[in-house]
Amino acid sequence: MAGDVIAVGGSTPTVQGGAGRSYWGFRNLTLQMYMNKTLIDYFILKGFSDTPELQIIVFVLVLFIYLITLGGNMTILILICLERHLHTPMYFFLANLSIIDISFTTSMLHKIFTSFITGDRTVSFHGCMTQSFMCGSFTVHQLYILTAMSYDRYVAICIPLRYQLVVNKVTCVVLASLCWSLGFLFICPITLVLSSFSCYTSIELNHFLCDINFLMKMTCSDTSVLDILFFIEGWFLFFLFPFLLTFLPYIFIIIAILKIRTTTGRYKAFYTCSSHLTLVTLLYTVNIIQYMIPNTLDYKQFFTLINTVLVPLLNPLIYSLKNKDMKNALRRRRAYWCNMSI
Repeated sequence: MAGDVIAVGGSTPTVQGGAGRSYWGFRNLTLQMYMNKTLIDYFILKGFSDTPELQIIVFVLVLFIYLITLGGNMTILILICLERHLHTPMYFFLANLSIIDISFTTSMLHKIFTSFITGDRTVSFHGCMTQSFMCGSFTVHQLYILTAMSYDRYVAICIPLRYQLVVNKVTCVVLASLCWSLGFLFICPITLVLSSFSCYTSIELNHFLCDINFLMKMTCSDTSVLDILFFIEGWFLFFLFPFLLTFLPYIFIIIAILKIRTTTGRYKAFYTCSSHLTLVTLLYTVNIIQYMIPNTLDYKQFFTLINTVLVPLLNPLIYSLKNKDMKNALRRRRAYWCNMSI
């Protein structure tokens, strides 16, 4: 093209002129944009701390709590399966919650255990995306199962005469299936969009697991679609919708309890839903702090650890220490197994 002069200086040719300057300027700008970016196929998880002594202390503590969580939820599942008087809707949903807690903690913590034993802190890109999917889906499973349990408590206290008719086996199976399906369906679009990103600012993830929020902050790809999707699903489908469906029935439950004339009747009615209400309140409090309140990454990591390790522990503790049916079933089974051994 007239007026364009190609000059060669050193090993890199330069172009002087209108069209040439535009091309090489765009190329140099693109190189500068991606000079500090990395196309990766694996991540390195930093863990809890850079201090080896602190890593050992946290690992032992997490392993101890995990074993208690695993043993407690497995005990709940076994008792519900073996004891016929526990074959009720409330304990059916409680069994689903125990399965979710076991699956959630195992999928989130297995890399911590293996990396501590082997010393390998790397996780493949697809493995990281899978863990992100499991983290999000099991969180949604948990929230919606607690919503179904809230519905069960509402029917039991507000319309007890119609309880057997309304909350039957078919209703329980349909609600549980819907809760499991919603968890997988809601998190699929977010994970698929996130897995399409291959450009990240670093391969080192300052976390002990693959968290969607951390990955979104680290990617150098355009996250506008993912931000909108995460906002809509995070606020409405993951939080607001199950939150309202869980706590609105308790307004009617409290009104029904206040209408009971005797103190004994009020205490008995409140006792039947106190365990569930305690677990729901703690779970939503931790999730609000973890996902909804802006804070530092280290702060989020701390509450992620609480949500991953301590919250699943609450299920067996609350429903075994406060629930008379579970304690009586455990005594009967312990006496039965002792007689069998003798």
